[in-house]
Amino acid sequence: MTETVLIGQEPELQPEVDVSKIVPINRQSFGDKLRAYAKKPFSMILMLLVMLAALVTAAIVIFIVVYTLAQGIPNLKGSLFAWSYNSDNVSMTYAIINTLFLAGMTIVIAAPIGVFAAIFMVEYAKSTNIFVKIVRMAAETLSGIPSIVFGIFGMIFFVGVLGWGYSMLAGIFTMVLMTLPLIMRTTEEALLAVPDSFREGSFALGAGKLRTIFVIILPSAMSGIISGIILAIGRVVGETAALIYTGGSSRRLAGGFMQSGATLAIHMYLLANEGLHVGEAWATAVVLIVLVVVINGLAEFVGNKLKKEY
Repeated sequence: MTETVLIGQEPELQPEVDVSKIVPINRQSFGDKLRAYAKKPFSMILMLLVMLAALVTAAIVIFIVVYTLAQGIPNLKGSLFAWSYNSDNVSMTYAIINTLFLAGMTIVIAAPIGVFAAIFMVEYAKSTNIFVKIVRMAAETLSGIPSIVFGIFGMIFFVGVLGWGYSMLAGIFTMVLMTLPLIMRTTEEALLAVPDSFREGSFALGAGKLRTIFVIILPSAMSGIISGIILAIGRVVGETAALIYTGGSSRRLAGGFMQSGATLAIHMYLLANEGLHVGEAWATAVVLIVLVVVINGLAEFVGNKLKKEY
């Protein structure tokens, strides 16, 4: 609506506003926020509950990490990284290599399938499509299934029916089934969070559907996609039950897809279960934590690089 000004009549001046006195909400001090919340008791209670939940969560994580480091660091020694495994040194070198190989191959297979499936459901299929509803319900159901169920299925189908035996290949495809719903759902939510104005602006400039997806939408949703992949990596690296029934628990180095090999999590479980090398099991837990942090950091770094590049 425009304001009409008659000839010879001076427009009415708006009162000046002192911009310096305007304080954005996100730049308010903590004391100002507390005083604002104090005027509304219900909001104050909710804020305190949220803060308490955050503090409890952070305290639990810090306690677990610190306790594990305190128990494991004193037991770290050079023999744990020897190239050969025996009952004296219980080396974890083979387990580290097996873990990296299995996690890498799982993400190489699961990530493209999960991302492209999410692209289809968000960008091509209608939200009311019955097929999309079935796929979404199946993904949510698979996300809640215990890992032992995946392990038994992998043992029956991959190990038995397909005849792969206890091998890295059977473990990889079992992990693909476990991580695929997670990657697909997180990617779908990341794509839905991209504003429709990005798509409309790209189409208005003459870009096609495929170019809009790969040049505009995917880079904008890269943070959410990388977060889903990081969660999937963490689940693969820390998995034991499903891999014992498919990948096996051999302490040797898996020289190929059809050979069995224990991962770090299985190696740690076996040491703790035997009861003879509990200290070495704690040391393995420290290495496992460091490995997960390094992998997540590299994934975040690559994701940020890709986002900046596009």
